[in-house]
Amino acid sequence: MHKPLALAAILLATTAAQASSPPAYDVLIRNAQIYDGSGQAPFQGDVAIAEDRIVYVGPKAPESARKDIDAGGKAVAPGFVNMLSWANESLIADPRGLSDLKQGVTLEVMGEGTSMGPLSPEMKRLETQRMGDIKYDIGWTSLDEYLTWLTKRGSALNVASFVGAATVREHVLGEGDVDPTPEQLVAMRKLVVEAMQDGALGVGSSLIYAPASYAETPELVALATEAGRCGGIYISHMRSEADRLLEAIDELIEISRRSGAPAEIYHLKQAGKANWDKLDPAIARIEAARAAGHRITADMYTYTAGSTGLDAAMPPWVQAGGVEAWIGRMKDPATRAKVIAEMRQEKPDFENLYRHAGAEGTLLVGFKNPAMKGLTGKTLAQVAKDRGVSPEDAAIDLVIEDGSRVQVVYFLMSEENVARQTALPWMSFGSDASAQAPEAVFLKSSTHPRAYGNFARLLGKYVREEKTTSLADAVRRLSAFPAQNLGLKDRGMLKAGYYADVVVFDPATVGDVGTYENPKQFAVGVSDVFVNGKQALKDGEPTGELSGQVVRGRGWTGWSDGGCRATAKDWSWTW
Repeated sequence: MHKPLALAAILLATTAAQASSPPAYDVLIRNAQIYDGSGQAPFQGDVAIAEDRIVYVGPKAPESARKDIDAGGKAVAPGFVNMLSWANESLIADPRGLSDLKQGVTLEVMGEGTSMGPLSPEMKRLETQRMGDIKYDIGWTSLDEYLTWLTKRGSALNVASFVGAATVREHVLGEGDVDPTPEQLVAMRKLVVEAMQDGALGVGSSLIYAPASYAETPELVALATEAGRCGGIYISHMRSEADRLLEAIDELIEISRRSGAPAEIYHLKQAGKANWDKLDPAIARIEAARAAGHRITADMYTYTAGSTGLDAAMPPWVQAGGVEAWIGRMKDPATRAKVIAEMRQEKPDFENLYRHAGAEGTLLVGFKNPAMKGLTGKTLAQVAKDRGVSPEDAAIDLVIEDGSRVQVVYFLMSEENVARQTALPWMSFGSDASAQAPEAVFLKSSTHPRAYGNFARLLGKYVREEKTTSLADAVRRLSAFPAQNLGLKDRGMLKAGYYADVVVFDPATVGDVGTYENPKQFAVGVSDVFVNGKQALKDGEPTGELSGQVVRGRGWTGWSDGGCRATAKDWSWTW
């Protein structure tokens, strides 16, 4: 063959072979401002995904893809971690998790004090009896069985969980105000180890609520020791976020020191105007502990109001034995009078959020009894006035009539302190809310706007508008930082080999929309979200992909290097 003709044939064959070869990537996100989760300055480039992994991050990608997304200068970041999620029931009702998905969240971390396992038969019975708007059959016993069941039936988001200290306590001791015997404490520790080997991230406590409040420091040290030995952390809604905030931080640090486990403070705040000046000493305590070698971190939500029940307005002693016993006691006139007297105390020996918020600052948002739902959106002061009773009487009556703790919003915090906290380098973020949508069963109750806007509010109000922190560092503390704290493998960064949890958003428009009057409004500015390589959000709308997985901690026996070790110090922690 003539040489020019031979060369032409070779080139033609090579071109044909290239044309017929499949694209190297499933997805290629081009022309992006890449925030890789490291906290470093962004760079212009491409992110490529193949199957469930990121396979390329850098300047112009060398290969083609089945699907191209032109980011057009938008930001591309690792999927966000919701460090305090109550999506455990909402994902059963609606697996899309839209209020979080539309903010770029790809991982829901559950387990603040209570978890969906381990459950005894009696716990299952009570849980079924006490269900609110969302009803479901409890077909699992262990925490792992719940998480596996949830993802097998489909979840748009990844899920992970701590094992609840209160759940472990109730499993062994019931809901009474009792201390464990040495044998019972051994049984509780064993439950923690089993949960850790199933993949729990650590032990979570919620120490203002009965029966969790009955746990004394040594009990918590024992449980945290097992969590740390299995590669997990201790995370706590501390014994106080108000009058005894500093003492509560001291207890958390002591638990971390004695157990050897790192510790995190759930939703750090200074509740009540009388406590707003405690932010500086709180920071000082945490940073002194960190300087001394203790890994202490915190998370927060980006609003000045919290949301919990009316149980956080009443003394723990009246709640011993569970909600039914609590209600029964309050029907006794003498007990009722004693509860009211303690609710009115200036310095009670329990965490009384009602005293700090006041009746005008206590907004009713969630009832179990359909007959009570007409009160949604009213303040406790309005209900008391309408009924011609004191606010304390009204609170007790509402609990009795609803047969539940009644969900409320308490206005407690300083805007200045919230803004300052968003800049702390050891701070991550959690909604302390469910992942829901303004439809179906979720229309039966109201909520706090943090359910729809917590993460977008950080990026819009605090990063873009108030410039309390840089976008690069905010992304770090929404992704890589919490993933490292939790010891997660191959999660939290835009890095080749990592799971493809990716969010595309517009830094110029991202923000929250919901208000306390109308909280059920989706955040704006997030266009695309990938969860384990599948596109769950496209052009701001859900695709129906349910590719969420169970994300497990270091103690999981399924890891080649997993399981529980002799001491927590045997683990090499990433800071």
